[in-house]
Amino acid sequence: MSGKITMAMAALFVVLAANVLQSTNGATYTVGDSTGWRVPANNDFYDDWADNKAFVVGDVLVFNFTTGQHDVAEVTETAYDACTTANTISTVSTGPARITLNRTGEFYFICTVPGHCSGGQKLNVDVRNGNNGTAAVPAPGPSPTTTPVATSPTTSTPPTAATPTSPGTSSPPPGTNSASSPVSNLSPVFFMAIALVLMC
Repeated sequence: MSGKITMAMAALFVVLAANVLQSTNGATYTVGDSTGWRVPANNDFYDDWADNKAFVVGDVLVFNFTTGQHDVAEVTETAYDACTTANTISTVSTGPARITLNRTGEFYFICTVPGHCSGGQKLNVDVRNGNNGTAAVPAPGPSPTTTPVATSPTTSTPPTAATPTSPGTSSPPPGTNSASSPVSNLSPVFFMAIALVLMC
């Protein structure tokens, strides 16, 4: 009898350990929710959007925009504050763009189309280590899902209104409207282990 219990406990431990490791997959956030990535009506729109979220390493930001009308560039804090494309780290020009937050620390994103950043199309997120809530030493370099491009410094121009798009040209990908559910991270192996324990 004690052999079955020990075996069942060992199986349960292995499955739980595997699930803990698997749960390091991050949540997926659609930047701006249904508004997407465009010049907002309110300059603080993206700051307000990010305020109630706790981003951790491994989370994915989805920037929904129409290719050719917007882009998303990761920039330095200085470039973010000045709305300039100087010191651009990477740029994704094809929407929707999926960017994985691959390190702790601050990330700065802007749209490089003239006037869009100064019109409020910019986002700053603070990324923490998801394991214990404390920040780890930041890892160097941009996310591997972005494409680096060389750009020259530009000056800010007055904000322009967002160009309306025809219906259906920029719809969010399925399943990316909010943070993913912790239950969705549970592996089928977890449920098989529970069944195994119950059968023993």
